[in-house]
Amino acid sequence: MSDSSSLLARPVIRRLSEQVVNRIAAGEVIERPAAALKELVENAIDSGARRIAILLEQGGINRIEVVDDGCGMTPDDLMLAVERHCTSKLRDETLVRIETLGFRGEALPSIGAAARLSVTSRPHGADSAWRVTVEGGLVSAPAPCAGAAGTRVVVEDMFFATPARRKFLKSPRVEGGHADITVRRLALSVPHVAFRLQLDDRVVFDLPGQDMAARVAAILETEGADGMLPVEGVKGDLVLSGFACGPSVHRATAAGQILLVNGRPVVDPVLRTAVRVGYRHVIEHGRHAVVALSLTIPPDMVDVNVHPAKTELRFADPAAVRGLVIGALGRALGGGAGVAGVRPGLLQSRTAGPARIWYPPADPAPARVVAPVFAAPGPAAISGGRLDLGDRPAARVLDPVLPAVPPVAGAGKGAVPLEDEGAVLADPADYPLGAPVAQVMGTYVIAVSGDGALVLVDQHAAHERLTHERLRAQYLDGTLRAQRLLLPEVVTLPRGQAEAVLSRAGTLSALGVEIEPFGGDAVLVRALPALLGTDDPAALLRDMAEEMAEDDLADADEVQALDGRLDAILARMACHGSVRAGRSLTRAEMDALLRDMERTPRAGTCSHGRPTWLKLSRADLETLFGRR
Repeated sequence: MSDSSSLLARPVIRRLSEQVVNRIAAGEVIERPAAALKELVENAIDSGARRIAILLEQGGINRIEVVDDGCGMTPDDLMLAVERHCTSKLRDETLVRIETLGFRGEALPSIGAAARLSVTSRPHGADSAWRVTVEGGLVSAPAPCAGAAGTRVVVEDMFFATPARRKFLKSPRVEGGHADITVRRLALSVPHVAFRLQLDDRVVFDLPGQDMAARVAAILETEGADGMLPVEGVKGDLVLSGFACGPSVHRATAAGQILLVNGRPVVDPVLRTAVRVGYRHVIEHGRHAVVALSLTIPPDMVDVNVHPAKTELRFADPAAVRGLVIGALGRALGGGAGVAGVRPGLLQSRTAGPARIWYPPADPAPARVVAPVFAAPGPAAISGGRLDLGDRPAARVLDPVLPAVPPVAGAGKGAVPLEDEGAVLADPADYPLGAPVAQVMGTYVIAVSGDGALVLVDQHAAHERLTHERLRAQYLDGTLRAQRLLLPEVVTLPRGQAEAVLSRAGTLSALGVEIEPFGGDAVLVRALPALLGTDDPAALLRDMAEEMAEDDLADADEVQALDGRLDAILARMACHGSVRAGRSLTRAEMDALLRDMERTPRAGTCSHGRPTWLKLSRADLETLFGRR
């Protein structure tokens, strides 16, 4: 009887205490020290601060201190600030025109419910500062104290009141890394505000108020890159601006992508996907681009009240946003090889410390420099006639004959001057990849640029990109011409790949590849694109079949992923139709290759995202040889 009565017992609903409610709510807002730091820095920015100083101890687990010179708060403001759902940032109750980073009124109460919080503030012109403390949700009365104009917030013993959350924190190094990324995103949203971040005894950065370009370079640490590409785009009421690194600068994670919407740092899947698609043609698979983009959108077209952390949002027209970002990045990355931001270098990092090898100083009386044009040196200038063991040198030195195209002027040392000073010179800026001087290993073209730097070109990777872009342009223009094979070739494929290829016969026909079933798992190839001129249709079809078999779309004609799939197929086709490694090139072919690379969009990387060329400046060579 007692058992049945216990089963029928109705649970009693009771009202939770305010402290428990605050601790539950704090778990949504304050996930880790970086989340608390984000809320505090947002409050400092919203207060109109011109300088914000941040100090973290043990990654913020032990202590977070944020000091700003903003408007400050009165004692009455302080008491309201630590009360839940009290804010000065909402002009009305529609939650539409939100112009500040914070607006929910949950940050300080949530932090005070999970940690020991102290807020000291003094309005400009006030006689003294006032301090209020909150420990585990218990609020003290404001007390006068000494303090500079502005606000100083100290958070200690993070999650001491919620031990279950504290034990799930990572190491101080990991938590400090999350805090670092958080501050960088916020610092980029307000470049006019000076920021200082200190982790324990190490100053991570101390930045003055800057323009956007300087702040992007400092925050993303791209000062060593060869320029940031400006990104601009307008689509109706949407405005996109910012900077993007070229394909040669990439990282293993997306931490180098800072995305702002109306000045608010966000982690949005629509924008992340658009960035990935924008770099799809030029960056290696699995790597992440480095960008800083700012989207301005009417407030009624975006909802920022999606998550307590305010890093997620919803767009009224996500397709328009995605198209704007992809198009703007495509235009920024569409320059030919040799332009700023698409300049791969052999040395990704410099060796610290002075050189250990002493070299005599340079001649203090430099010889007279004649304005030169590039001409290939004689055989002895590169490698000598023969090696000591009687083997032929690996370098194919070009004959000392000027190319048919206008010669490239060499303004710096390292160029070979001609005796004829009356030669017609071209502007080196028009030929950033310089003039070819040799071919080594049957694969790499050596050139000298107008500033005297050494340029190395992978002939296969470069021609692969050129062929890819020509195929794509012809396909988009509807001028891609097929060439029928004299003898159609039968290719046997695994069953899954054969079905994938035949199901897309119509798409392949538009690409110049005509196929038809030949019974079982065999496919008959009747025509290939005339641009390729490949003599191995079987290898090409097998590669294309592998590419299509990886497509897991249920509908073969789904438009959303059609462009990406076709581009991947074109990349496979281009690989088969490009100049192979090991093929000897004439001077005219080398020069034409360099000039085509300079004119062709995205020619800084091949279709697989690998660099097509490397540049070694004087500084790079001196570092390699231990001169610096």
